[in-house]
Amino acid sequence: MDVKLERLPGQVACIRIDRPEARNALNAAVRERLAEIFIEIAQDETVHCAVLAGTDKVFAAGADIKAMATAEPVDMMLRAGERTWAPLKDFPKPLIAAVNGYALGGGCELAMHADIIIAGEGARFGQPEIKVGIIPGAGGTQRLVRAVGKFKAMKILLTGEPIAAREAEAMGLVSEVVPDGEVLDRALALARQIAAMPQLAARKIKELVLQGSDLPLEAALLLERNTFQLMFGTADQKEGMAAFLEKRAPSFTGR
Repeated sequence: MDVKLERLPGQVACIRIDRPEARNALNAAVRERLAEIFIEIAQDETVHCAVLAGTDKVFAAGADIKAMATAEPVDMMLRAGERTWAPLKDFPKPLIAAVNGYALGGGCELAMHADIIIAGEGARFGQPEIKVGIIPGAGGTQRLVRAVGKFKAMKILLTGEPIAAREAEAMGLVSEVVPDGEVLDRALALARQIAAMPQLAARKIKELVLQGSDLPLEAALLLERNTFQLMFGTADQKEGMAAFLEKRAPSFTGR
């Protein structure tokens, strides 16, 4: 199996791409399996946070060029790649990408579907599609601009050259850089920390950040204000504030 799902203690799911012979290239089978897994864990109430990783050597080095080299436009339309990306885009729970090695092309786009990116010192990010005569096709021209701004994104997109983890962190593409051997452990520790938080609040924060980024500021602030008020109808709000006042650890139920 090229993609493995493991449910871990602490209400965390770990999804790993393991196709080292192809540097974890995202062929149709891998994308289909990722879609299946994210649909499954989105509906699994025992999973509060997910970690997406590759191997210790590579996250995902792009799409499978061999499968696309002779394709025609109709072939690409019939593949309906957006269908397999949708379960990641619409995943309602916090998602952390643990990136070792290359995250290029589709691999960089895959990482950008996450809410937090933990990268190893040796990680490299890039959108090299221009070098083979195409453009990014899974959000690279859109999510990258939103993450790092027009001028940094244009340099990455138009040169096709990868950037190092520290540079990616400085421009806002990466949340945190750690030694290569600590990437997955750090991502899982962070996932456990987030999984222990009130789950309705965590999901609403993700929802607001993603929806609000495409709205005018006043509309986004109204959405935030309405959601803030609704949180006072949750059991976790009552428990969290009572625990704070009573100086004890809270016991959240996700309700």
